[in-house]
Amino acid sequence: MNRLTPNYSLDLSGQVALVTGASSGLGRRFAQILAASGARLALAARRVDRLQALAEEIRAAGGKAAEIPLDVTDADQLAAAVDQAERTLGVVTILVNNAGAPDAQYATKMPVELIDQVISTNVRAPFILAREVARRLITHGLPGRIVNISSMLAYDYSHAGGSLYSITKATVVRMTEVLAVEWARYNINVNAIAPGAFHSEMMDAMIERTGEFRQRFPRQRMGRSEQLDGTLLHLVSPSSDFVTGTVVKVDDCQHPR
Repeated sequence: MNRLTPNYSLDLSGQVALVTGASSGLGRRFAQILAASGARLALAARRVDRLQALAEEIRAAGGKAAEIPLDVTDADQLAAAVDQAERTLGVVTILVNNAGAPDAQYATKMPVELIDQVISTNVRAPFILAREVARRLITHGLPGRIVNISSMLAYDYSHAGGSLYSITKATVVRMTEVLAVEWARYNINVNAIAPGAFHSEMMDAMIERTGEFRQRFPRQRMGRSEQLDGTLLHLVSPSSDFVTGTVVKVDDCQHPR
């Protein structure tokens, strides 16, 4: 440790990180960079074959990883996933609530089943998982880091056809702020990242449906998942010891404020 920067460190050795939606897109990258920084990874998603491939990749590089099949819309599976991660790797000290679901429909045409799915995935699941992780950290007297993945659409909604997604991601922002206050005395930091438009399976599928839109951005480009590495590592490492209840906007000025 450098005596001039005693809190600066991106070393996650000894930490156990649970990442939801780890089978693809941003979640897959989050898991890779956390493992590369020394954390033991609990990889959660529905597509088990992809989790197994990612776990093997992490282990081949000298890391530790476990696959946890998880449908975040099933409330009974959420606490069980945290328990499985703890039994396999140790107490979860880092949670990345990454799993998300889009709506891409007008509110007046959206079936109730889709409404329930989006809310269950984007709001209920991260709240329950954060609660389950915090509960165990408090019991063991351990500090922790929780990072919720919101979206710039929580702040800037200028096109029709995704109202519920925007509403749920705005809820994630408020969830982050209030849980940070509730758990601050236990040294559990709760923060969020609000990405702009980044390449992912979800985003690329939306572009196929709605057409290209990057020409509207100042730099006419989409983000790459690795461009979130620094933000994520800051929020889960000792470097962010005094940062909680914060939402970091990472959007390349796609949404001018």
